[in-house]
Amino acid sequence: MAVTTGYGHGVDVLRDGIYSGVPAFVPVTRFDTSRYRVGVAAQGAAELDLDTELKTLTEEACKQAGLGGPERTDTLLVAARHADPAVSRLPREEQESRPISETAQWLARECGFGAAGRTYINACVAASAAIAEAGALISSGRQDRVVVVAGHLVDAESFTTFNAGKALAADGRLRPFSSGRKGLLLGDGAGAVVLEAADSRAEMSPLAYLDGWGMAGDAHHVCQPHPQGLGMARSIELALTRAGLEPSDLDYVNAHGTGTPYNDSAETAGLHRAFGEHAERIPVSSTKSMHGHALQAAGMVEFVISVLALRSGRLPINSGYLGPDPDCRLDLVLDSPRERETQHVLSLNSAFGGANTALVVSAA
Repeated sequence: MAVTTGYGHGVDVLRDGIYSGVPAFVPVTRFDTSRYRVGVAAQGAAELDLDTELKTLTEEACKQAGLGGPERTDTLLVAARHADPAVSRLPREEQESRPISETAQWLARECGFGAAGRTYINACVAASAAIAEAGALISSGRQDRVVVVAGHLVDAESFTTFNAGKALAADGRLRPFSSGRKGLLLGDGAGAVVLEAADSRAEMSPLAYLDGWGMAGDAHHVCQPHPQGLGMARSIELALTRAGLEPSDLDYVNAHGTGTPYNDSAETAGLHRAFGEHAERIPVSSTKSMHGHALQAAGMVEFVISVLALRSGRLPINSGYLGPDPDCRLDLVLDSPRERETQHVLSLNSAFGGANTALVVSAA
């Protein structure tokens, strides 16, 4: 796996950042923010080019996985990325010449993969949905190996949208599940992960196992999640069933936790519905509190962090916490990383339109 975030380029840089407990939010330099309510984000280098970065990350992940030319020719690439909103404003005939899938197709050619599959643009569940599809393709025997890439960089268009919706945290801190939370903050995110059938190459030692996945919708509102977290609970139940696990088997939940009042209370309700009596016993944190919300790439960044938690035995903190909220009764990891032997991690994401995903990642 390989990743770039507001902390910089590399898995090691991300690991050091999230376990330091110091958020990556800095003043935005890519565009003028003087007209916005908020001027900070977890932004990396101002001149970062997403396509170039995705190619670099894909090559890094493939190198770590030992994928040479022969292995790549039988490999499918699935992508998740931010769609260029300017394309939708072009005449129809011009839109057809600029398909959403062009980045994935270019990457597949550049990196020598056999083909490019779907490109997901379904907002904050895009990357996790792509990872779930890769799992389904492999578990069904249709593919032995799938490379998943995802990317979103902080840009003026997204910033304008969330600013207009008054969703950005005016106090410059993302405070998931906390009283006094004001909203979200955006962050850079790009990454690549190589998923393979567990028995495909005996000589390679896996970093972790993707044991289960679930996707469910509640279609409650175009923006707001269902207040009882129905879709989130259903996605969790599907993922646990596929993994053959019970809630009590989970050691940590990397929550979606955007720091918005509606999202956090609804997600908490979904966790209580899915976990029952175990809901306040399983450690939870939202690492968006440190690396920001990477939108279409959020699920990729948090998937990598879930693997890091498994391999290090340290649970990242839920930063920015001011105090308890009665609608967010959870065992939050606060103040400092929590040492815990970890076997099974649940990574959650949700998106506009009521889409929800859950991924179960287990220790190798």
